[in-house]
Amino acid sequence: MRTSRLRRLCAAALAGVCVLAGACDTASRREAAQEGPLRVAAAVSLTDVLTGVGRRWDAAGNPNVEFNFAASNVLARQILEGAPVDVFISADEAQMDRVISGGSADTPDRVILFTNQLVVVVPSGHALPGPPPDSLADNAVKRVAIGDPQGVPAGVYAKSWLERVGLWRRIEPKIVPSASVRAALVAVEASNADAGVVYRTDARGDAKVTVAYEVPIADAPAILYPGAVLKHAAHPEAARKFIAFLQSAASRETFAASGFLEPDTAAAR
Repeated sequence: MRTSRLRRLCAAALAGVCVLAGACDTASRREAAQEGPLRVAAAVSLTDVLTGVGRRWDAAGNPNVEFNFAASNVLARQILEGAPVDVFISADEAQMDRVISGGSADTPDRVILFTNQLVVVVPSGHALPGPPPDSLADNAVKRVAIGDPQGVPAGVYAKSWLERVGLWRRIEPKIVPSASVRAALVAVEASNADAGVVYRTDARGDAKVTVAYEVPIADAPAILYPGAVLKHAAHPEAARKFIAFLQSAASRETFAASGFLEPDTAAAR
């Protein structure tokens, strides 16, 4: 009987140790998560401006921010596959819808941060063979680079605009679908495409391309950048603070200086 009682006492003690170890392990994981960087997945067209804003965020004593820039459709897929992300900023609403419908974000946490505009670019020193945008269909224009219209937001926007002005069917055979808007821009920079349709913020200040045509905002679909804190964010409070930081007056000025527009401003143009 003594042996049996001793065994029960040992078992109870061991169980207590296991529970304590489990609690400590959970606490350690939680503490490690809190110490990690704030992970922000953002559309590649935001690379330059967000990198600058991120430096100001870090300098203000906030948790270190770590960016992952890529095409929004690629980022949405990564998030839905479980990538550790705190904040998602998409270049269109469709990819944010995808993340929300997949259960990784809630609609109330979604906010429109800024907007953009499409432009037609050509390699520096070149010109379109006639008045744009109709001249994109000219035989002299052999290749037109855009983001992949099957998923890359810039390509989806470009296709929608070209359909609205009745040019898509004429231009479709010479479309060069690119993995991102930046890839489309690079194709034009390298003269691997005679023209491209990109965001004006990407073409801004690029000496390797010339803006041949600014697409009137009224002629194209609204180019909206929604942001949201994700449900599985390791740093939800910091993530919400970062979204608010992007909406601050100083950040809005930075985005405006880079060519981005506020939603109300874009609607009025």
